[in-house]
Amino acid sequence: MNPAFDINYNKSVPFILEKLNVCILLTTYQASKLIIISAENQQLRQTPITLKKPMGIAIDGTKLAVACIDELRFFSKNEKTAPFVNMGHYQYDPIYLQRATYHTSTLDVHDIAFGDGMIWGINTLFSCISVFDINHSFKPKWKPPYISELVPEDRCHLNGMVMQDGIPKYVTALSKDNEKQGWRKNKLNSGVLIEVPSGDIILSGLSMPHSPRYYENELYLLESGLGRLIKVNLKENKIEVVFDFNCFIRGLTFNHEIAFIGKSQIRETSTDFNHLSIKDNSKNAGVILFCMKTYTVLGEINYTADIQELYDVQVIENAPNALIITNEIEEYNDIITYPGNVFKKKQ
Repeated sequence: MNPAFDINYNKSVPFILEKLNVCILLTTYQASKLIIISAENQQLRQTPITLKKPMGIAIDGTKLAVACIDELRFFSKNEKTAPFVNMGHYQYDPIYLQRATYHTSTLDVHDIAFGDGMIWGINTLFSCISVFDINHSFKPKWKPPYISELVPEDRCHLNGMVMQDGIPKYVTALSKDNEKQGWRKNKLNSGVLIEVPSGDIILSGLSMPHSPRYYENELYLLESGLGRLIKVNLKENKIEVVFDFNCFIRGLTFNHEIAFIGKSQIRETSTDFNHLSIKDNSKNAGVILFCMKTYTVLGEINYTADIQELYDVQVIENAPNALIITNEIEEYNDIITYPGNVFKKKQ
């Protein structure tokens, strides 16, 4: 395994993870890592996994998928693999083994989700929602009505997606532009929330919206450019500011009454984010634990070095110490599973 990255955190964080019986899963494309954060004996433990610029994460039952710069990786958990992996002091539970890879070429897929028997993804390069199989790099399923053609030009920086009844329901984009990388012109206040499949613009004038998610049947998203968690009033197409974190936030998931929110450092060399008003308060990447009942910050994890930009944050339920094993970790390539059985091939 890779050495852990330096972090500091409030004492409340491991307590919350242990109480919920969950671990945090996050992606940092900047450092090319998928990182598992778990708690044991009131301490946090990290397990970094090397992937090529990982972005969106999808979890559905025993299945887990990660979008990378030019591929989708698929994993599945099998409770009976633990004895073949847990040889040392630290005991992992559950364990995910890699099962498949879709090579997509450099689509820059952002949010992904399982639904309707497929894997759906935001195909940012081609400004559309896609599904994926072994026949093509992608199969387009929907595009915003203002996008005139499917070309690799990242016209509006489509990025976020939330599902309803197994299919995409809302997406976020940084603009309504229809020219190559047009979103860069006015990204501070040109963001939109769009309904799928109608293409209706629900909200406009947003500041770099990301991570639309449902919580208790209400729609929330992050207004990254202003550092705000907002709630969407879908009846009136209005927003309510839930909390102003005053830093660059991206990556959101909910577990019980806790919102897990990713935050990123704005680097001095960043051309996309350096002019944001929240720059001076965006000094560390990390994860914020926020109570949706009291609207208070319960704790934070902060990276002090190496990790600067996060994309997605997810939580694995009933998983105190999860482990994800890629095919590159050769010592576990001889684990063989079939329904109800696990074997380790003898050398």
